[in-house]
Amino acid sequence: MDCSICFHDGSIADLINSRTLHSHNDFNHVVQMHSSLVRRLSLESELEGHRGCVNTIAWNSEGSMLISGSDDTQVNIWSYSSRKLMDSIETGHSANIFCTKFVPETSDELVVSGAADAEVRLFNLSRVRRNELEGSSISPSAVFRCHTRRVKKLAVEAGNPNLVWSASEDGTLRQHDFREGSSCPPAGSSHQECRNVLLDLRCGAKKSLADPPKQPLALKSCDISSTKPHLVLVGGSDAFARLYDRRMLPPLSSSQNKLPPPPCVDYFCPMHLSDLGHSSMHPTHVAFSPNGEEVLVNYSGEHVYLMDVNNVSGNTMRYTSRDVSKLTSLSPKLDKVEVKSSLSGVSLNGFPVRNKAAGLDKCRKLIRFAEKSLEGETDRYYGIEACNEVLDGHGYEIGTTLVHECLCIRASLLLKRRWKNDSHMAIRDCHRALKLNPSSTGALICMAEALSMLEKHKEALEFAFAAQSLAPSDFEIMERVEHIKKSSAAAEADKTSMESDRRSKANYRAKRVLSLSDIIYHTEGENDAPSGPEREDSDYDDELELDFETLIPAVAAEGGHDVESDVLPGNLNLRIHRRGDLNLNTERVTDSFGLPVSSCEDEKVPKRTEMAIDMKQRYVGHCNTGTDIKQASFIGQRGEYIASGSDDGRWFIWEKKTGRLLKMLHGDNAVVNCIQCHPYDCVIATSGIDSTIKIWTPTSPVPSSVAGDEGPEPSNVLEAMEENQRRLYCTREAILPFEILERFRMHEFAEGSFHPFECTQS
Repeated sequence: MDCSICFHDGSIADLINSRTLHSHNDFNHVVQMHSSLVRRLSLESELEGHRGCVNTIAWNSEGSMLISGSDDTQVNIWSYSSRKLMDSIETGHSANIFCTKFVPETSDELVVSGAADAEVRLFNLSRVRRNELEGSSISPSAVFRCHTRRVKKLAVEAGNPNLVWSASEDGTLRQHDFREGSSCPPAGSSHQECRNVLLDLRCGAKKSLADPPKQPLALKSCDISSTKPHLVLVGGSDAFARLYDRRMLPPLSSSQNKLPPPPCVDYFCPMHLSDLGHSSMHPTHVAFSPNGEEVLVNYSGEHVYLMDVNNVSGNTMRYTSRDVSKLTSLSPKLDKVEVKSSLSGVSLNGFPVRNKAAGLDKCRKLIRFAEKSLEGETDRYYGIEACNEVLDGHGYEIGTTLVHECLCIRASLLLKRRWKNDSHMAIRDCHRALKLNPSSTGALICMAEALSMLEKHKEALEFAFAAQSLAPSDFEIMERVEHIKKSSAAAEADKTSMESDRRSKANYRAKRVLSLSDIIYHTEGENDAPSGPEREDSDYDDELELDFETLIPAVAAEGGHDVESDVLPGNLNLRIHRRGDLNLNTERVTDSFGLPVSSCEDEKVPKRTEMAIDMKQRYVGHCNTGTDIKQASFIGQRGEYIASGSDDGRWFIWEKKTGRLLKMLHGDNAVVNCIQCHPYDCVIATSGIDSTIKIWTPTSPVPSSVAGDEGPEPSNVLEAMEENQRRLYCTREAILPFEILERFRMHEFAEGSFHPFECTQS
C-alpha cells in the first residue's frame, strides 16, 4: 500500500524524546501499545496444561497472573513472570467452562467460573492449595445453580469483592452475593426460588427496532463499565446490544414469572442490521472501552463495530426505524439521518496537528491512489484503506469538496469489492455525499447500484432516473441506468416465476414430510432463494424457523435441580414452522423444565418510539460464524487498537480510529476465540480450539503486518481476508444454525441421545 499512509502515533523515538521537553502524564499508556511495538508482535511462548479447548482467559488486576477455563472443566492459574502453571482446579463442573474471573479486592484469592452445566462456582485458592497438600478433594466455596441454561459470561465490579454477575442463555442476568450464602437455591427450596435476577430478558428479544420485545433473548455476553460501574452492557440472540443503568432497574426478583423487560438506557446496533430479524446476526461479545465512552460489539456472521456511549464525541447518531427507510429513499430533505465518521477536529490521538497544508497534500495523494484502485491499477481493498485514512484520520483538514469526492470513490470501491454488507456501507457514503451535494450524479448512481444489489429495485430506479435527469447526455450514466433497468426487470420476472412455482408446490409440500437431511442440506426447494454474493439476509422473509427441544427425564441431582439439555441425554424433538407463524402461537408456554410460565405475548409491553445508536467504525477481515464465544477486545490502556479472533485460526488487530488493519497473526490450528491484553505491558494472550494458550510479545526483529515466518501464515494478507468473506457468505446457505448443523454432521444419534461437538461450536 502507499507508504504515505503512516501511523498516527508517530515514531516511538520522537515520543521518547518529547518526554524530555513536555510532561506526559500518560506516557506509559501511550507507549504500551505503540504501533512500532504492535507491528513486532510475535509468538513468545505457549502455556500447556489444559486437555481441551480453552474457552476463556483473563488477567488479574495487577497483571501478575492469568486465569483460564477449558472444556476439560479445569480452571488453571498461570504465572505471568515465569509463564508456568501455578494452580489447577478440578472444578466439578459437568460441562464446558465458558467464563472465569478473578474476584477483585480479594488479593486474587477468590476465583469464579461459569459453565455449560448452568452453574456458577466460587473457589478460594488458599483452600485449594491446602487441600492439595493434604491430599483431600477440592470443594467450591459456593455453588449457584439458579440458571437453567448455559452460563456464557461473568462480570465483576472493580473494588467490589462481594458480587459477581452471570449472563446465561436462559435469558437472565443474575447477581450473586457471596455474603448471602454459599449455595443457591437454599437447601429444601424449589429450583426457581432464588431472588437474584437483575435482568429478566426472557421476553426481551426484538426482530427489528420497531417491533416490541416478545421473543426469548439468550444472553451471550455482558460487561460492566470500569469508570461507571452502574452501567451494564449485555448482548444476546438478537441484533441489539443493550445498555442498562443498575440504579434504574427494579429490585432483584425470582424467575417464577416472566416479566416484561425493563427499559434500557440505549440500544446499540448498526443501522443495516436493525431490521433484518435474523437470530444468526447476533453479538457474541460486547465490551466497554477502558474509559467507558465506547462499546465494541462482535457479531456472529458479520463484522466488529464500534459505537459511542451517551454522545461523548458529539456526533453519535441515534436513529429510529423510520430513519432506516429514509436512508434508502430519494428525498430532497435528507434530514435527521447523518452518517459521519468520528473526527476530533483538533488533534490526532492526543497529538496536535502541526502542518495543515502538508496534511491536505497528503489527502490529495491518497485520493489519487484510491482513484487508481478504482481504475483497477491497485487492489480495491487498499483503495478503500486510503479513503478510510482520509475520511477518518484527516477529515478535519480538508474541505467538503474533497470529502464528497472521497465518499463517492469509496462507495464505488465498496460496490466493486462486494464483501459482506459492503453495499450497506456504500449506501451510507452515498447518503452523506448527497447531503454535501444533493445534485451529485456520482452519488445518485452509486446509490442506485447499491440498492439494486440489495434487491430494492423500486428505490434503485428512483435514484437511477434522478441521476439520468441531471446528466441526460452522459453516456456512462446512461449505460449504468440501463443495466439497473435490466436487473430490475429480470428480478420482477424471477419474482413472478417464483410465486408461480411456490403455488404449484404448496400442495406437494403440505403432503410430504421433510427428512432431516432435507432440512440440514436444504435439498427441498433449494431453488427458491436468489443467488449471488450480494443477496442480503433480508431476502429470507419466508424461510423456516426451527426449534430444537430436548425432553429430559427428571433427574434429581444434589441440591434438587435439573441439569441443562446439553449435559444429559434425552429425546430430541424438532419443530418446524414459518417465521411469520411465530406470533400466531398463543398456546400456554412452558420453560425448559416443563414448568408453566407466563407467555411473552400475554404481557402488555408499552409501545414507544425506540431509538438505537449507530456504528461509528467497523472492522473487517476476520470470520465469526463457527463459535458463540468469539471476543473482540480493546487493546492497550487507552484502547487505541481493536483485536478479534477468527474462524481461520488467525487473529486480527485494527487501528480503532480508521479501521485500518495493522496486524494479522496465526494463533490456532482451528479457531481463535479469546484475546486479552495485559493490563500494563505490551503482551497479549490468546486462546481457542487448541488446548494451549499463546503469549504474544513485541520480539520480532522486523515490523510487519503479518506473523513471522513460523507457521502456515500466507504472505498475502488480502487472500486470507477474502477467504473469510467467502465463509461469511456461505453461512446463508444453511437453514440450520451452524451449531446444530455441526452437531448433526459430526455425531450419530444413538439410543435417543446426541453428544455436541463442543469444541467447534461453543
